[in-house]
Amino acid sequence: MTSTLVNVRLDENTKKGMSEVCSELGISMSAAFNIFAKTVVRERRIPFEVTADPFYSAENMSRVRHAAAQLDAGKGTEHQLIEN
Repeated sequence: MTSTLVNVRLDENTKKGMSEVCSELGISMSAAFNIFAKTVVRERRIPFEVTADPFYSAENMSRVRHAAAQLDAGKGTEHQLIEN
């Protein structure tokens, strides 16, 4: 099977960190990306959980905007901070 070249852009810190981890594992970055790609193809999924911060969900952002508008309109209520 012939190989093809794929370019991947990473920030310097990520590249350095990945290079260090790959070195500790005794594999090249190319081998690591190949393992990732083959796992994606075989399992037909990203082989780890990919999530978004729920704070930024549309529903929560709507609540935050509404609460901010209430405060701006002077309709906010004072409350006591409850610490556990």
